[in-house]
Amino acid sequence: MYRLHISITVFALIVTVGIAAGYPPPALYGQEAPGETIPGSLYLPFISANFPTPTPTNTATQTPTLTPTPTNTPTQPPSPTASATPTPPPPATPPATSMRRVNAPFFNGNIPFEQMAIFWFGRLSESSNYADVRVGYNQEKLTVYLAIFDRHLWYDEAPTTETLTDWDTVTLLLDVNPDAGMLSGSSYRFVAQLSGDASARHRAAYQGGAQGWQLRTLNIATKPGWRGEALNNNNGTDRGWAMTFDIPFTALGLSAAPATGSEWRLGLLLHDRDGRNEAPQPVQTWPETLQRDQPATWGRLRFGLPGYTAPNISAAGEVLIRRERQNDLTVIDADVGGAIANQCPGDDYHIWNEWANRNYGKAPNFNIQNQSDVADWPCFAKYYVTFPLGAVPPGKIILSATLTLHQFGNAGGSEAQPSWIQVLTAAEDWQETTITWNNAPLAWENITGRWVDPVGNNWNGWPGIPWSWDVSYAVANAYANHQPVRLILYEADSAYHSGKYFVSSDTGDWNIEGRPTLRVVWGER
Repeated sequence: MYRLHISITVFALIVTVGIAAGYPPPALYGQEAPGETIPGSLYLPFISANFPTPTPTNTATQTPTLTPTPTNTPTQPPSPTASATPTPPPPATPPATSMRRVNAPFFNGNIPFEQMAIFWFGRLSESSNYADVRVGYNQEKLTVYLAIFDRHLWYDEAPTTETLTDWDTVTLLLDVNPDAGMLSGSSYRFVAQLSGDASARHRAAYQGGAQGWQLRTLNIATKPGWRGEALNNNNGTDRGWAMTFDIPFTALGLSAAPATGSEWRLGLLLHDRDGRNEAPQPVQTWPETLQRDQPATWGRLRFGLPGYTAPNISAAGEVLIRRERQNDLTVIDADVGGAIANQCPGDDYHIWNEWANRNYGKAPNFNIQNQSDVADWPCFAKYYVTFPLGAVPPGKIILSATLTLHQFGNAGGSEAQPSWIQVLTAAEDWQETTITWNNAPLAWENITGRWVDPVGNNWNGWPGIPWSWDVSYAVANAYANHQPVRLILYEADSAYHSGKYFVSSDTGDWNIEGRPTLRVVWGER
C-alpha cells in the first residue's frame, strides 16, 4: 500500500540565540538581518522524502513517470527547407489577445523532461483535477506530457472507443493549419485513458473532415503512469497520474519537423471519474473557452522559443524597477501552492481542500518547485510578479530587460539538483493578498528559461545569490501595449529536492537589494 513519508526538520534560526551561543546565524535557512530578531519569522525546513514502491491492484501494474536524460540548453531546429534560417525571426509576434500559446523548445536528440515547456490548467479540489503540461519536440516527433493531480483514479477495464472519455482520460487536439476555423483533414484528436499498462485498447485517434471526426489508425504512442493507493479502488486516496503522447510528424503526413516559428492549433481536455458507478465530472479544458469541434477556439502551439533582437542603436537610458519600501505596492509578487509555509503537507483534508486556496502574498520569501513524481505535487510552487513600466519614458525602444532574483536556500540540502526555471507571461491582473494556486492567472505564453544551481558553496552572504533571466521579449511587448509586465516563474524539473528559495518583494527593508528587480535599457526612436 502506498504511503507518502515526509520527514521535516525545522531549523529555528533565532538570531539572538545564535549570537548568545557565539554562533553566526546560518544564512542558508533564514532571512533575519544580522543582529535582528523578527517576531513570527518564517524558518525554512529541510525537506527530505522517502517514497516506498506502491503495491497496485492485481489488475494493474504501475508505470513509472518519465525519467529524463539531461541534455544541453534547448537549441533551434534546422528548417526542413533549404532557404530558411535555423533561428526564429526575432522578435516573435506575441500571441493574439484572445489566444494562449505554448512555445515548444526544440532538442537535437532526446527530449529532456526538465527542459520541456510547461503550462497548466484546471482547478484542484476533492472532485476536480489540475494538470501540469510539458511540451517539446525534436526532428522526429512532438511529445506532450501531462501530470494530473487526482484524488481517485478510475479506468475502464473493458474499454470501448465510444466511452473512453467517461473515465480518467486526456484528449489532445492538434491542427497543423494555424488558421483552421472548422474541422478538416488537418485536424487530429488523440484520446488516451489511464490504465495499468500502455495497451492500445485505452487509446484512439481521429482525423477531422466535413463529416466530423473519423476514427483512424495512426502510428502514435501513449504511456500512462500513476501514483496512489490502487487503481479502481476508493478505500484510500490517490495522488495523481500521468500520460505521455509521442506524436511522430510522419503520422500527421509530414516528412520532418515544422519550420521554426511556424504554428499549429493545440487544445487539451481533461476527463475525470471518481467512482465505478459515479457520473463523470465536468470536463476541464485548455484554453478555457475551447470547444472540441471548433479549432478556432483552441490555443496555439509555436515551434521554437520566441526571440528578441533590438535595433543596433545606442542606449539612451535605463531604470531599475523594484519595491523600495516593504509596505508599498510598486512591485507585487506572490508564491502559490507549495510555498515555504505550505510545502509538502501530508494531511488529506488540507491538500485537497485548503492547499490550493491559501494566499502567501505577504511572505518575505518564496519557493519555485516541481518534479516528475506526481505524488509530490503538494511540494510544487509557482511564483508571480508584476513590474510597472511607467518609469520607462514613452516613445522609446526597449533594448534589453533583465529580471534578477536573489536565492538563499533550496530543498534537499546536499541532495539538491540544478533546476531549469522557466519564465512565462500572464495577461490578467491579480491581487497580492488574494492570489492562490486555484485563482492565479494561467500562463499566456512561455518565453525563456535558465539553470539555477543549489546554494552549495555559492553562498557569500546577503542579499543572496543573484540569478538573472533575459525578459526583453516580454517587456518590449508589455511596453508596446502600455501594460505592466506580468511574469510567472515555474519549472518542469524531474529530480526530487528541486525547490529553490528566493527573496520576495516583502522582505525587510534591511535587504532592499535582494528584492526582485527588473533592469530596463532603452534607446531613442
